[in-house]
Amino acid sequence: MESLLVSTLVVAIAEIGDKTQLLAIILATRFKKPIPIIMGILVATLANHALAATAGYWVADFLSGVWFKWAIAVSFIAMAAWALIPDKADDEDGDAAGRYGVFLTTTIAFFLVEMGDKTQIATVALGAKFQSIAWVAAGTTLGMMLANVPAVYLGEAATKVVPLKYVRIGAAAIFLALGVWGIAEASGLLK
Repeated sequence: MESLLVSTLVVAIAEIGDKTQLLAIILATRFKKPIPIIMGILVATLANHALAATAGYWVADFLSGVWFKWAIAVSFIAMAAWALIPDKADDEDGDAAGRYGVFLTTTIAFFLVEMGDKTQIATVALGAKFQSIAWVAAGTTLGMMLANVPAVYLGEAATKVVPLKYVRIGAAAIFLALGVWGIAEASGLLK
């Protein structure tokens, strides 16, 4: 249960102001069809994060030992630094409507834009840390949906509710705490 809750919290906060959330806003303002956009986000996130959690699980399965725990801890600290860097809507190719309809356009665009994104990298790290593909993928997908469903319905107004600077600082603090926790475990301070 811890893996589900931590994964949900980490990704929900990290997703606010992220390029995939900006893509959700762009798609919502362009197509004005929230249900197919939300379903496309759900399908893309489930697929992407299941793969990411599986990659983290496999990496942790093949690589073990104290040095791997240190690597995971350092990756969370690196994520903390990355979370402080604002994303820009220019990074997407979300304006291409395509001939595939709103659902398929959203699914494909979201899956591709999420590749290498900080929430996907966080999912890999969470999969490695918790060794639970299903719970991590479920948690990170829930976190993505918690952040993106309001963005789809509220459009650009969603980015004005809470200043993104403070959201990025909050996300960085969570990643940093996970990194420090990992260092404490790797050092033997926590058993």
